[in-house]
Amino acid sequence: MTAAGRRRRETVRMQAAELFEQKVKPSEVARQLRVSLKSVYKWHQLWRDGGVQALVSRGPGGSRCRLSPRCLEKLAAYLEQGPAAHGWVEDQVWTAARVATLIGRKFHVSCSVSGATRLMHRVGFSPQVPARRVAERDEQAVTAWKEATWAEVK
Repeated sequence: MTAAGRRRRETVRMQAAELFEQKVKPSEVARQLRVSLKSVYKWHQLWRDGGVQALVSRGPGGSRCRLSPRCLEKLAAYLEQGPAAHGWVEDQVWTAARVATLIGRKFHVSCSVSGATRLMHRVGFSPQVPARRVAERDEQAVTAWKEATWAEVK
């Protein structure tokens, strides 16, 4: 979740805390704030036990990414080159398992398949989607066709 999303959610929890202080029932808090009753009961319990401070955002969840921003840029460049450039010539598909292997080879960091999927999404790729261009594409032939044949057709 983004920092802006965390701030929005924290704002809703703070509004709930204000309503709790006014002795508004949890069902009414849920209706007013348009959130689930389950969330309101959880927030109410936290508020009773620790006050407003218990509803403050604790920051991003999960573990810290083990690849630096520079390494993520390099990963995007490697993925852009396609699987064939890194030894997978049988097809032009980046699977999460292949990306996990690539991360291990290039950055010496072990990565789970699900972690590789998240990293792929972070750099703008998704697993098992064909590369944008076929490996056999001949750029010179395409250019010649556009200049000669396409001009005639047009």
